[in-house]
Amino acid sequence: MQPLKNLFRYLLASLAALIGIQSQKNREQDFKQRSALGYIISGIILVLIFILVLVGVVKFAIQVTG
Repeated sequence: MQPLKNLFRYLLASLAALIGIQSQKNREQDFKQRSALGYIISGIILVLIFILVLVGVVKFAIQVTG
């Protein structure tokens, strides 16, 4: 259960940083972690999801306007 909790924490921190709403307290806590690898991986995952959603929205818009 601990790895799942860590993954959720990484994703939440990366999402907050991505949209610019992360608090100073959380940012400091994130920088105290031993490894940045979890944040890097979760950031890449979130960016890929964002790109896929954008591609889907554009394809849908093109199909609707046809």
